[in-house]
Amino acid sequence: MLSIKTPLIQSLVLSQLNQCQVWLKMEALQPSASFKQRGISHACQKYFEQGAQRFISSSGGNAGLAVAYTGRQLGISVTVVVPETTAQRARELIAQQGAEVIVHGASWTEANALAQSLLTQHDVFIHPFDHPLLWEGIIPMIDEVIAEGVTPDAVVLSVGGGSLLSGVAAGLKKHGLAHIPIYAVETQGTASLHASIVAKQHIELDQVSGIATTLAAKKVCQNAFEVSQELEVRSLVVSDQDTVDACLKFVDDHRILVEPACGATLSVLYDQAIQFKPTDQVLVIVCGGAGITLETLQAFNG
Repeated sequence: MLSIKTPLIQSLVLSQLNQCQVWLKMEALQPSASFKQRGISHACQKYFEQGAQRFISSSGGNAGLAVAYTGRQLGISVTVVVPETTAQRARELIAQQGAEVIVHGASWTEANALAQSLLTQHDVFIHPFDHPLLWEGIIPMIDEVIAEGVTPDAVVLSVGGGSLLSGVAAGLKKHGLAHIPIYAVETQGTASLHASIVAKQHIELDQVSGIATTLAAKKVCQNAFEVSQELEVRSLVVSDQDTVDACLKFVDDHRILVEPACGATLSVLYDQAIQFKPTDQVLVIVCGGAGITLETLQAFNG
């Protein structure tokens, strides 16, 4: 099984706090512990059918882990190049799946350049966030929500490279929901979409920083920027402390450990940063993330 249909659960805590109906799409329960599993397994399956002999990926952790998991399931060798910002735990999890792990560069951009240089004619490069197959593979996430009888009035999600935003936007368009607001949440050190929205042009950050390392793309993909200009995308920026606090609250409330990259989204609900109507059905993408431990979160908090 390459990816699964994830539970959609109502959060009583967050619903009461925000005085609306909050629905959690639990992507943290994918086999590789994040939403990345959807798009990446979809792309890998397509390339596998076309005769790919090795997958090469560059990743801040979760995309690389999804490629490694999928490669193991399909019986294909995998090489993952990760930047130095990638948590040790994430590196170990990728290696545990049987993939070769190479650590290179201060950010994803540098890791990606090395990954590209390794390609031979028998290899396929699996981009962490910038490919139509990835976005296409995320559309079923929205199909599942609609099939459960929930028609969202708003979506809240985190943005790193922009594949989640791209895929969710495509899913909303498919179901005639392109008009609803999408709250796109980033951390202060990784807010490349926010900077682009403010500038009204697709720009690259000079550097990325902070605890949400898996959001650390200096520039969102072009498609995500275009989505932000076409749809009702509302940008929110939160602090590292906000994200960690939200992760720790979420463990207590929902018994699931997620990365700060996911905590960014949860923090705007815990902190009531958005004004919803009592009748609003709010879809929250709990994107997950494997590269964190409770100890790391508590140490940051302490």
